[in-house]
Amino acid sequence: MTTGPAHLHHRGTIPRLGRGPLPERPDPATAPGRFGVAGGPDTRLLAGPPRAEGPEHLDRHLDRLGPLQLAGRAPGALRAEVAASGLTGRGGGQFPLARKLAAVATSAGQPLVVVNASEGEPASRKDRTLLTLRPHLVLDGALVAARATGAGAVVVYLHRRHRTASAALEAALAERGPLPVDVQLVDAPPRYVAGESTAVVNYLDGAGALPSRRPHPVATRGVAGRPTLVSNVETVAHLALLARSGAAWFRTAGSAAQPGSNLVTLAGDVAVPGLVAEVVDPIPLGRLLATVGGLDAAPRAVLVGGYEGTWVDGEVAWAMPVERGALSAAGVSLGCGLLAVLGLDHGGLATTARLLAYLAGQTAGQCGPCLLGLPALAHAFASLADPGATRADERRVHQLVAAVDGRGACGHPSGVALLASSALETFHDELRLRRRRHAHPPAVDGFPLPATAGPRP
Repeated sequence: MTTGPAHLHHRGTIPRLGRGPLPERPDPATAPGRFGVAGGPDTRLLAGPPRAEGPEHLDRHLDRLGPLQLAGRAPGALRAEVAASGLTGRGGGQFPLARKLAAVATSAGQPLVVVNASEGEPASRKDRTLLTLRPHLVLDGALVAARATGAGAVVVYLHRRHRTASAALEAALAERGPLPVDVQLVDAPPRYVAGESTAVVNYLDGAGALPSRRPHPVATRGVAGRPTLVSNVETVAHLALLARSGAAWFRTAGSAAQPGSNLVTLAGDVAVPGLVAEVVDPIPLGRLLATVGGLDAAPRAVLVGGYEGTWVDGEVAWAMPVERGALSAAGVSLGCGLLAVLGLDHGGLATTARLLAYLAGQTAGQCGPCLLGLPALAHAFASLADPGATRADERRVHQLVAAVDGRGACGHPSGVALLASSALETFHDELRLRRRRHAHPPAVDGFPLPATAGPRP
């Protein structure tokens, strides 16, 4: 059995790890911590009506949380409260939100707030769930962001094809009536890279939704040259609660290094693929998978952080805390919050090959590593999942990973390289069986992919 990565280099492949003892596996039944699903008592963002009741209406939202009191609150005081809370972005970058708010508020021009609801990760459901079930919480958070930055307009950048979420947000806006800022809904292109912050800004500027290297951060010079806050739905929703209850309350969840709760989506070989859970206190992943994922033992592996995330051996993942800081220290990013489980009966190489083929088709077409390198990497990796794979095939994959990692016009090639290199590490034993011409186990079906890639942005 191989262990998951202890540290990931920015460039190149993951080093082979020793075969030392695994971390002590906690008992999921006794491990402490608060977590739950929509409507559960130990939740924050998901507190309120259960999923079966659908979107929370404005009157119930106000009865539960009280009105959002922003009149008379100085923008600087709001930003200071956010800074004291330690809230970081929940979209993958984990950048301190207060620093973004300050950059937007103090830069020249009329600020703009963009709620990034595109959620391009095919298996992620957390932002969509918040929009569907707690649309007023998201709108409240957008108003807090606008107040803290001095913005007079909010753009919600979302996929209209997610009709339930779009309908819930439109109904919530209709319930509210006139707002202190202008709110506009913009349909995002259905592409994996279209949710990257520079791609969002480029699309709102009338260009394609293509990531780009910009001379200035979007926070200081974004849409139409205006200072622009681009923040995902979960981060914005946290602002709605933080503005009501304060930084001290916010820090009673999470850890000292990474305060606040986190939403995660379970996918793959779990009881309910697509289930969104809220982790309020750091808990072992094994407890989460046993309680809401329906697992009674460690799986083959877990893909952490999205389809451009990190494969981690199942026994190692079982003991890992679901906490952004601890995961980052181990070289693993929680990213978009996706926890995709690979069961014992499914193959890691075949599953990875399937994901790589999808990701290779999601390029922006702007640079050689994306346009040429990713299809070559996907093709080479597919050979590893077949009986009779050779060491030369494996060396070719390593070479292609090194050729694309860190060399693209955006982060897409590096994310694909991380997926491939972590698969080589985690499924090393499976690869050895392929070389001995053993039949490969099938890919798991619970890793959803769009039926079509959609037109290039």
